[in-house]
Amino acid sequence: MDTTDDLAGIKVMLIDDSNTIRRSAEIFLQRAGCEVILASDGFDALAKIADRRPEVIFVDVMMPRIDGYQTCALLKNSARFRDIPVILLSSKGGLFDRARGRIVGSDEYLTKPFTKNELLDAVRRHRPPAGGLSPADTGRPAKESTR
Repeated sequence: MDTTDDLAGIKVMLIDDSNTIRRSAEIFLQRAGCEVILASDGFDALAKIADRRPEVIFVDVMMPRIDGYQTCALLKNSARFRDIPVILLSSKGGLFDRARGRIVGSDEYLTKPFTKNELLDAVRRHRPPAGGLSPADTGRPAKESTR
């Protein structure tokens, strides 16, 4: 079993309407020690986010009901959830698509298909500091991203 101790216990949410993508990412993340929360669309995810408080969220751009851009915008416009890193997933990697992601507040943009290492490296870049609470948990504002 492939385990990565540096990611052990990190709560990661994956929102994607593709069962194949959800299952693949779930396997990669669980083997790395992450606690995985799955949702099939943005609407399904919102209640789970409030209940489970993930530390990193991956969200597919193209989904029914509430798409990834709308989901990201809702989270980033919420005082309660704006500090949770949101990484958009899309098969479209063009400049316009990436720019639209930045406009709605995404922290990163991964193009599908992604590799196990790309997924895990994104979690590493956006996880809360080791031994510390995330800004969302402390009530303090998050530091501005320089990316």
